[in-house]
Amino acid sequence: MDEKDVKILLVEDEEAVASFVKTELGFEGYQVIWAQDGKEALELFQKEDPTLILLDWMLPVYDGITVLRRIRKQSDVPIIMLTAKNSASDISSALDQGLDDYITKPFEIEELFARIRVILRRLKKTQEQNAAPTSTFTFGPLKIDLVKHEFYCNDEKIYLTPKEFALMTELMQDPEKVKSRDELLDVVWGYDFVGQTNTVDVYIRTIRNKLGEPYKKLIKTVRGLGYCLREDD
Repeated sequence: MDEKDVKILLVEDEEAVASFVKTELGFEGYQVIWAQDGKEALELFQKEDPTLILLDWMLPVYDGITVLRRIRKQSDVPIIMLTAKNSASDISSALDQGLDDYITKPFEIEELFARIRVILRRLKKTQEQNAAPTSTFTFGPLKIDLVKHEFYCNDEKIYLTPKEFALMTELMQDPEKVKSRDELLDVVWGYDFVGQTNTVDVYIRTIRNKLGEPYKKLIKTVRGLGYCLREDD
């Protein structure tokens, strides 16, 4: 996550503090939106969709805890509290209500930068994990795990040969779609496969036998077309 893509909502009523922090964050390459009270903070949150919020505790109109509570009802955006409060009970209460981190005033700007970087690294990791290809597929009682190379039926692990596993993977990635024999041959055995055209039929029959009743019926033969996964109507 590049700094230029990070939008920070700074909620601070002390103009001198806000001006200093806003300027320093700008030097780091962050986009900064400034709110001077709790009401404006909630309005800008809705309008700007910030990446991260720096939230003062003592604010006009709505205090920081009120702002925190209202945002947490609809978003898990990271929030760092800027506060002169340092009692364990106050901080513990804020953390329990969804605060990600806090920094007590007065603070060194480098410490604030460090806290921000920690949260942004966490966000980047989460985004990468969410963008990663799906590693498990399920269909009814069937589950296939591509990372562990495991196949389950009704929570019972069933051994599949590499070709059987590849065949079930292809069917489970798009279960309702009918896959022709030629399509399955191309994907599972390769375009240069030379062999009997009924190879797919043989493997499907073997997999059905491994599933047993009634689960074998999940693999449907669509006459004249091919195979798909489909539950009984």
